[in-house]
Amino acid sequence: MTSKDVEYSVAGTRMVGHLAIPDGKTKRPAVLIAHGGRGLTDHPRNRADRLAELGYVAFALDYYGGGQTIADGQEVQARIEKLWFDPDRTRSIAAAGLREMLAVNTADPSKVAAIGYCFGGAIVLELARSGADVKAVVGFHPSLPTQRPQDAKNIVGKILVCVGTEDPLIPIEDRLAFESEMRAAKVDWRMNLYGGAQHNFTDPAADRLAVPGLSYDQVADERSWRAMLDLFDEAFADN
Repeated sequence: MTSKDVEYSVAGTRMVGHLAIPDGKTKRPAVLIAHGGRGLTDHPRNRADRLAELGYVAFALDYYGGGQTIADGQEVQARIEKLWFDPDRTRSIAAAGLREMLAVNTADPSKVAAIGYCFGGAIVLELARSGADVKAVVGFHPSLPTQRPQDAKNIVGKILVCVGTEDPLIPIEDRLAFESEMRAAKVDWRMNLYGGAQHNFTDPAADRLAVPGLSYDQVADERSWRAMLDLFDEAFADN
């Protein structure tokens, strides 16, 4: 497996993503990764590397620009809100990352998945709502609301969202609204709830932030990772 940072552009903004590729020339399933609110930290980079070790081409996109990370919580919130209110921009960012990943010679365009963490979950869900040919989409502790729930009818792949029951940023009302959205659009979807897990439960660095409601949960992390791999197997077997 080899990995490297890759520069690309979205509407004139310089982005820096992280690409991880298995060795060899065989066509591989490809997984797009959208980072959490703090930016392109070690967490999405490590997930890309881990997926490459399992045989997937993996690309962790950048939705802030410059591959930067952000420590200030208020700045994170302001940037996320700006993107959330501009679904066209959000979808274009996701689509640009998808194009960059599929430019890799060994990426199989017929076997593509997208996963996202926190607001990155919203990024990949918007990609799905845009009608992109993505066979599986997984949101880990994702932002579920959307400006355009009616666009769920465009989703062509299978959807999985993994949510902690004690996540203060994903209230039950958001879960129910998402369920209604998926049901109305007749999407092949599922929602896994992890008892006791809080927000950011997949990131080992979460506890260092000392933010109430954010905490790493190893059990939930491992269970949701296995659920993701199971969904990939199911979705790619359909091709």
